[in-house]
Amino acid sequence: MPAATLQESIEPATGQPLGSVPVTAPGDVARAVAEAASVQPLWAQLRVADRARYLRRAAQALIDERAELVRLIAREQGRPVAEAELMELLPAIETLIWLAEHGPRTLGADRIGLSRTFFLRKRVRVTHEPLGVIAVITPAAEPLAVPLGDVAFALLAGNGVVLKPAPLACLCGERIARAFTRAGLPEGLLQVIHGGSATARALVEAPVSQVRLTGSAEVGRVVGELSARALRPATLALSGKDAMVVLADAPLERAIAGAAWAAFANAGQAGGSVERALVARERYDRFLAGVVARASKLRVGDPLDPATEVGPLTSEERAQRVRELVDDAVARGARLHCGGARDGAWFAPAVLTGVPPEAALAREEVPGPVLVVDPVDSVDEAIAQVNAGEFGLGASIWTADRAAGARIARALHAGMVWMNDHQVAAMAPQLPWGGVKDSGLGRTRGEAALLECVTDKVVTWDMPHGRPPWWHPYDRTLVRAGEALTLLRSARDRDRSRAWRQGPLPLARLALRALRRP
Repeated sequence: MPAATLQESIEPATGQPLGSVPVTAPGDVARAVAEAASVQPLWAQLRVADRARYLRRAAQALIDERAELVRLIAREQGRPVAEAELMELLPAIETLIWLAEHGPRTLGADRIGLSRTFFLRKRVRVTHEPLGVIAVITPAAEPLAVPLGDVAFALLAGNGVVLKPAPLACLCGERIARAFTRAGLPEGLLQVIHGGSATARALVEAPVSQVRLTGSAEVGRVVGELSARALRPATLALSGKDAMVVLADAPLERAIAGAAWAAFANAGQAGGSVERALVARERYDRFLAGVVARASKLRVGDPLDPATEVGPLTSEERAQRVRELVDDAVARGARLHCGGARDGAWFAPAVLTGVPPEAALAREEVPGPVLVVDPVDSVDEAIAQVNAGEFGLGASIWTADRAAGARIARALHAGMVWMNDHQVAAMAPQLPWGGVKDSGLGRTRGEAALLECVTDKVVTWDMPHGRPPWWHPYDRTLVRAGEALTLLRSARDRDRSRAWRQGPLPLARLALRALRRP
């Protein structure tokens, strides 16, 4: 047999190889799905509380390997070790623990009360059944917390999983599988495959029951179309171009510090990174000066150094794309106040003003540490600018007036709105994560995400004797009883009075009929 093709992981800070994994040929993807499917029915038979124990053990496995994982994330993805610890490893652990503690209640059967007009003796519950095998496709920018969360939600719901990590985060993907292996997960239930777009497409076209994708809007459209053709649900967490709205009464120093963090953490590559700051004109000059000062002081360097605040982008190609977007904006009249391209995969935090609307930087998601600051003359202008784009992932409002902030939040077309903070949901597994418009479909965290991993099944119980009164034969008594029941539901007193005058005898006969044998 020919030797397997290897996919190499490259350290973006140095350009040196970190390791390699075998690439899964597109023709072999269906085999991985079939193997997960062969194990999934047994896994689904376990009580949810029993499945939750595996998640608890997986959390402990991550804790036990904490130092290795933090170092791997910093080297493979380029995140500073502080972020690798606090924004990747810890959220992954919190997600596993929260699911183990609260997931069984969410996935428990729901008792449904029916109208006693029709169903005097029927008992109903709705159970949440696994879908089967779920495909999980994830990005390189958040290599542990995001993919592990998707895997954990799917597993707790009773599904098998085939995970395809991003090529630039293949080693982190392997460590996710290792954590669940150490937890004792049944062999074969979680499959990890590697490869590029051809492998991903083969996975989407394979006989999976759902696709959960975190990626760009362009990829999301393709995945959504393929899933729709197969009549298969898809959860799509896609691009964003998040804005922060800074009102005249905003806590300015907090807003400046929040902007510097939300725009430049993870080198601006995180889902929900701030790309635009819309600032009340009377606070604009102070805000801009403060953000430029903070951005200029951020320490760019070796992600393994605890003092580093901005590491490299995930690849030189990504850095080149950011460089092109910034250069185009400057050529069209924008002003670059600080930051910019460096050699290799490095890009220093950049703050721009005066970006014209025709510049690609103003319209597209920017995969790097770039913040555009613009003044606005009114709240309505700020709302209009936030809502004008194609994306609607998240937004933040910075104000001392909670009621005013809430009114603005209702007017923003976004899946998440935070006040006096940004990107909160990324580190809170309890909160649903997702957007509107071109930012995706469905949610990837919270109870909503867990319920997307199951299908509802209605289960009813009737006493084994008697019969529903509306079964055959039909006659005048049934019609008159139906008329009385309808009038009893009326909001008008005269209708209900008529029902009580004319309906008792037909209703009594109907009740006696229900006691007879079919």
